[in-house]
Amino acid sequence: MNLPNKITVSRILMIPIFIIIMVADFSWGEIRFLGTAMPTNHFVGALIFIIASTTDWIDGHFARKYNLVTNLGKFLDPLADKLLVSAALIVLVELGAAPSWIVIIIISREFAVTGLRLILAGEGEVVAANMLGKIKTWTQIIAVSALLLHNAPFESLSVPFAEYALWVATFFTIWSGWDYFYLNRRVFKNSK
Repeated sequence: MNLPNKITVSRILMIPIFIIIMVADFSWGEIRFLGTAMPTNHFVGALIFIIASTTDWIDGHFARKYNLVTNLGKFLDPLADKLLVSAALIVLVELGAAPSWIVIIIISREFAVTGLRLILAGEGEVVAANMLGKIKTWTQIIAVSALLLHNAPFESLSVPFAEYALWVATFFTIWSGWDYFYLNRRVFKNSK
Protein backbone atom coordinates (compact mmCIF):
# COMPACT_ATOMS: atom_id res chain seq x y z
CA MET A 1 0.00 0.00 0.00
CA ASN A 2 1.48 3.34 -1.01
CA LEU A 3 1.68 6.48 1.17
CA PRO A 4 -1.44 8.25 -0.19
CA ASN A 5 -3.54 5.14 0.44
CA LYS A 6 -2.13 4.83 3.98
CA ILE A 7 -3.10 8.46 4.62
CA THR A 8 -6.60 7.70 3.32
CA VAL A 9 -6.88 4.68 5.63
CA SER A 10 -5.79 6.89 8.56
CA ARG A 11 -8.77 9.14 7.77
CA ILE A 12 -11.09 6.13 8.06
CA LEU A 13 -9.46 5.08 11.35
CA MET A 14 -10.03 8.55 12.86
CA ILE A 15 -13.81 8.21 12.43
CA PRO A 16 -14.48 5.97 15.48
CA ILE A 17 -12.24 8.18 17.62
CA PHE A 18 -14.20 11.24 16.49
CA ILE A 19 -17.55 9.56 17.24
CA ILE A 20 -16.52 8.36 20.70
CA ILE A 21 -15.21 11.77 21.71
CA MET A 22 -18.32 13.53 20.39
CA VAL A 23 -21.03 11.31 21.85
CA ALA A 24 -19.48 9.78 24.98
CA ASP A 25 -20.45 11.43 28.21
CA PHE A 26 -17.10 13.01 29.08
CA SER A 27 -16.98 15.78 31.65
CA TRP A 28 -13.98 17.79 30.43
CA GLY A 29 -15.70 21.08 31.19
CA GLU A 30 -16.41 23.83 28.72
CA ILE A 31 -14.35 25.92 26.36
CA ARG A 32 -15.27 29.22 24.71
CA PHE A 33 -14.71 29.31 20.97
CA LEU A 34 -15.74 32.30 18.85
CA GLY A 35 -17.91 33.51 21.69
CA THR A 36 -19.77 30.22 22.04
CA ALA A 37 -19.43 27.99 25.09
CA MET A 38 -19.15 24.37 24.10
CA PRO A 39 -18.14 21.14 25.84
CA THR A 40 -14.38 20.59 25.56
CA ASN A 41 -14.89 17.09 24.13
CA HIS A 42 -16.97 18.59 21.29
CA PHE A 43 -14.17 21.06 20.54
CA VAL A 44 -11.62 18.21 20.53
CA GLY A 45 -13.96 16.15 18.30
CA ALA A 46 -14.26 19.08 15.89
CA LEU A 47 -10.46 19.34 15.72
CA ILE A 48 -10.20 15.60 14.99
CA PHE A 49 -12.77 16.01 12.20
CA ILE A 50 -10.85 18.95 10.72
CA ILE A 51 -7.52 17.07 10.90
CA ALA A 52 -9.10 13.99 9.31
CA SER A 53 -10.60 16.20 6.59
CA THR A 54 -7.24 17.75 5.71
CA THR A 55 -5.87 14.28 4.96
CA ASP A 56 -8.12 14.35 1.89
CA TRP A 57 -6.01 17.12 0.41
CA ILE A 58 -2.73 15.57 1.64
CA ASP A 59 -3.31 12.12 0.13
CA GLY A 60 -4.38 13.64 -3.19
CA HIS A 61 -1.34 15.92 -3.23
CA PHE A 62 1.09 13.02 -2.71
CA ALA A 63 -0.73 10.79 -5.19
CA ARG A 64 -0.53 13.39 -7.97
CA LYS A 65 2.95 14.72 -7.15
CA TYR A 66 4.62 11.31 -7.05
CA ASN A 67 2.40 9.64 -9.65
CA LEU A 68 0.94 7.25 -7.07
CA VAL A 69 -2.67 7.33 -8.28
CA THR A 70 -4.10 3.80 -8.03
CA ASN A 71 -7.50 2.20 -8.52
CA LEU A 72 -7.49 1.40 -4.80
CA GLY A 73 -6.95 5.09 -4.05
CA LYS A 74 -9.70 6.11 -6.48
CA PHE A 75 -12.02 3.82 -4.55
CA LEU A 76 -10.83 4.47 -0.97
CA ASP A 77 -10.52 8.26 -1.12
CA PRO A 78 -14.17 9.08 -1.91
CA LEU A 79 -15.30 6.26 0.41
CA ALA A 80 -13.29 7.75 3.29
CA ASP A 81 -14.80 11.18 2.59
CA LYS A 82 -18.32 9.75 2.58
CA LEU A 83 -17.79 7.81 5.81
CA LEU A 84 -16.26 10.77 7.62
CA VAL A 85 -18.86 13.32 6.55
CA SER A 86 -21.78 10.92 7.09
CA ALA A 87 -20.58 10.05 10.60
CA ALA A 88 -20.20 13.73 11.46
CA LEU A 89 -23.62 14.63 10.06
CA ILE A 90 -25.30 11.85 12.05
CA VAL A 91 -23.53 13.08 15.20
CA LEU A 92 -24.77 16.61 14.44
CA VAL A 93 -28.35 15.35 14.18
CA GLU A 94 -27.94 13.60 17.55
CA LEU A 95 -26.64 16.85 19.04
CA GLY A 96 -29.55 18.82 17.55
CA ALA A 97 -27.18 20.90 15.42
CA ALA A 98 -28.39 19.82 11.95
CA PRO A 99 -31.84 18.98 10.59
CA SER A 100 -32.30 15.30 9.82
CA TRP A 101 -33.93 15.94 6.42
CA ILE A 102 -30.81 17.66 5.08
CA VAL A 103 -28.63 14.87 6.45
CA ILE A 104 -30.89 12.30 4.78
CA ILE A 105 -30.54 14.10 1.43
CA ILE A 106 -26.74 14.24 1.74
CA ILE A 107 -26.32 10.62 2.83
CA SER A 108 -28.82 9.38 0.22
CA ARG A 109 -26.79 11.08 -2.50
CA GLU A 110 -23.64 9.40 -1.18
CA PHE A 111 -25.28 5.95 -1.30
CA ALA A 112 -26.67 6.60 -4.80
CA VAL A 113 -23.31 7.71 -6.23
CA THR A 114 -21.54 4.79 -4.52
CA GLY A 115 -24.08 2.45 -6.14
CA LEU A 116 -23.41 4.04 -9.51
CA ARG A 117 -19.68 3.57 -9.00
CA LEU A 118 -20.25 -0.11 -8.17
CA ILE A 119 -22.23 -0.57 -11.39
CA LEU A 120 -19.44 1.12 -13.36
CA ALA A 121 -16.80 -0.96 -11.56
CA GLY A 122 -18.70 -4.06 -12.67
CA GLU A 123 -18.11 -2.84 -16.22
CA GLY A 124 -14.40 -2.38 -15.49
CA GLU A 125 -14.54 1.40 -15.08
CA VAL A 126 -13.23 3.15 -11.96
CA VAL A 127 -14.63 6.65 -11.60
CA ALA A 128 -12.48 9.14 -9.72
CA ALA A 129 -14.09 12.18 -8.13
CA ASN A 130 -14.57 15.02 -10.60
CA MET A 131 -14.18 18.72 -9.76
CA LEU A 132 -17.85 19.14 -8.85
CA GLY A 133 -17.58 16.15 -6.50
CA LYS A 134 -14.51 17.69 -4.87
CA ILE A 135 -16.34 21.02 -4.41
CA LYS A 136 -19.22 19.08 -2.86
CA THR A 137 -16.86 17.37 -0.43
CA TRP A 138 -15.17 20.60 0.64
CA THR A 139 -18.45 22.49 1.08
CA GLN A 140 -19.66 19.60 3.25
CA ILE A 141 -16.44 19.68 5.30
CA ILE A 142 -16.69 23.44 5.80
CA ALA A 143 -20.36 23.20 6.83
CA VAL A 144 -19.78 20.30 9.22
CA SER A 145 -16.73 22.03 10.74
CA ALA A 146 -18.71 25.23 11.27
CA LEU A 147 -21.59 23.33 12.87
CA LEU A 148 -19.25 21.32 15.09
CA LEU A 149 -17.40 24.40 16.28
CA HIS A 150 -20.53 26.38 17.06
CA ASN A 151 -22.46 23.46 18.55
CA ALA A 152 -25.75 25.32 18.55
CA PRO A 153 -29.18 24.12 17.41
CA PHE A 154 -29.70 24.74 13.70
CA GLU A 155 -32.69 27.02 14.24
CA SER A 156 -30.87 29.41 16.59
CA LEU A 157 -27.27 29.57 15.41
CA SER A 158 -25.59 32.67 16.79
CA VAL A 159 -23.30 32.75 13.73
CA PRO A 160 -25.36 32.23 10.54
CA PHE A 161 -22.29 31.14 8.56
CA ALA A 162 -22.78 27.52 9.68
CA GLU A 163 -26.41 27.51 8.53
CA TYR A 164 -25.56 29.07 5.16
CA ALA A 165 -22.63 26.70 4.72
CA LEU A 166 -24.95 23.74 5.25
CA TRP A 167 -27.34 25.07 2.58
CA VAL A 168 -24.44 25.56 0.15
CA ALA A 169 -23.21 22.02 0.88
CA THR A 170 -26.71 20.65 0.27
CA PHE A 171 -26.91 22.51 -3.05
CA PHE A 172 -23.55 21.12 -4.25
CA THR A 173 -24.47 17.66 -2.96
CA ILE A 174 -27.60 17.58 -5.10
CA TRP A 175 -25.92 19.17 -8.13
CA SER A 176 -22.89 16.87 -8.08
CA GLY A 177 -25.11 13.80 -7.61
CA TRP A 178 -27.21 14.80 -10.61
CA ASP A 179 -23.99 15.43 -12.57
CA TYR A 180 -22.58 11.94 -11.84
CA PHE A 181 -25.80 10.30 -12.96
CA TYR A 182 -26.15 12.52 -16.03
CA LEU A 183 -22.56 11.89 -17.16
CA ASN A 184 -23.04 8.12 -16.74
CA ARG A 185 -26.63 7.85 -18.00
CA ARG A 186 -25.51 5.37 -20.65
CA VAL A 187 -25.31 2.73 -17.91
CA PHE A 188 -29.08 2.87 -17.50
CA LYS A 189 -29.81 3.06 -21.24
CA ASN A 190 -27.77 -0.09 -21.84
CA SER A 191 -29.34 -2.11 -19.02
CA LYS A 192 -32.35 -4.32 -19.68
